[in-house]
Amino acid sequence: MSQQLLAGGLLHGRKFFSSSSAASGTSCCQSSALPSAVLLGRGCGAWSHSSQSLQNTDGCKWISSGQGAWGGWGCRGSHANGEGGSHGLGFRSRSCESEGIRAVHVNESLLQPLDVKIDPEIQHIRKQEREQMRSLNNQFASLIDKVQHLEQQNRVLATKWDLLQKQVLPSPRNINRVFDGFICSLQRWLDSLLHKKGQMEPELNDTDKLVEEFRCKYEQEGNRRTDAENEFVLLKKDADCVYLAKAELEATVETLKQETEFLKCVSAQEIAELERSPCDTSVVVKMDNSRGLDLEGILRSVAWWYEGTAQKSKAELDALYRTRFQELEGSKGRHCNKLKSHQQEIEELSFVIQRRQCDLENVKKQVSSLQTSVCDTEQHGDCALKDAREKHVELQNALQKAKDELACMLRDYQELLNVKLALDIEIATYKTLLEGEESR
Repeated sequence: MSQQLLAGGLLHGRKFFSSSSAASGTSCCQSSALPSAVLLGRGCGAWSHSSQSLQNTDGCKWISSGQGAWGGWGCRGSHANGEGGSHGLGFRSRSCESEGIRAVHVNESLLQPLDVKIDPEIQHIRKQEREQMRSLNNQFASLIDKVQHLEQQNRVLATKWDLLQKQVLPSPRNINRVFDGFICSLQRWLDSLLHKKGQMEPELNDTDKLVEEFRCKYEQEGNRRTDAENEFVLLKKDADCVYLAKAELEATVETLKQETEFLKCVSAQEIAELERSPCDTSVVVKMDNSRGLDLEGILRSVAWWYEGTAQKSKAELDALYRTRFQELEGSKGRHCNKLKSHQQEIEELSFVIQRRQCDLENVKKQVSSLQTSVCDTEQHGDCALKDAREKHVELQNALQKAKDELACMLRDYQELLNVKLALDIEIATYKTLLEGEESR
């Protein structure tokens, strides 16, 4: 005798289990399923598990006898009765497929009483069944452990899936927007630097023009100073010439005075001699009354004339030299003042030139530093853009890898669900077996 699992399912919303066995007789019987086999068949609107139990030698009728606590109708029309080896009558019916009820044909040979005897190998078979149940229980325990392990893995995968869904990866648009904003800020900074450079270029040109004007003024003042120095040298030469002429005239006046004094002395001596001469000698003087010469008056007038001429010349020379000297002193003061003012202007211009040169050097340094900073910024921006692109590619690769891993996890999860479903079916099957064994 062999036990087989016939069916387990839902029929019209109710669960039923049935097991069937066949008794050996004189006819040849064929067993079609093992005890642990599960065959799924569709009944009248419900799922059922069925197995063939016995076929007679003619091959046209199906007979099943039920030994168990439950019985039910399957889609092939097999019927199982209660416990105790009671016989059941089975027939093929197509009520699920045909519209009306057809006539029932009964095999009269099946109505004859069966010769039921106790199988001497029943103890051995039950022992084997107990061993099978023990092994099935062990397998059931191992399967329960596997199910628990798979449920833990399922929870871990669900947690990972939730974390992956909650994890917000930076989208490429956001990265591009950030780098576009950074590039725009750098462009604005560059535009401001170029604008400052454009504003500084007119100032630089004005400074160059002012420096050029100051240089021209400095050269003009230098030329004026040279002309003034040359004029001063010429005036000094003229003054020297006038002073020499004055000295010569003074020497001439002195010589004239000396000559006048000498002539006076000579005339006085001659007069004295002439006055003494009549006392000692007799002089016959013939007078020419036609002319009356007054030598003393002539000499006196000549002396006066020379003295007046000398004094007049001296006064004129003094006045001329005095006016000339005053003019030279005035021109000297003016030229000294001009020279001082020019020196002050030159100092101021040199100070302004130095300051402008310092400003120009500072501006050049600023321009060079700005150009260097612009180049560095461009290089930094290029490097940052390159790094961002590389990071973008890496993020895309990581995202694709995460998607692939997620797809693999989903496949594993689906496989685990399938395994879990199969394990649930096996658990239900073993539960049915256990309940059948307990009821037995």
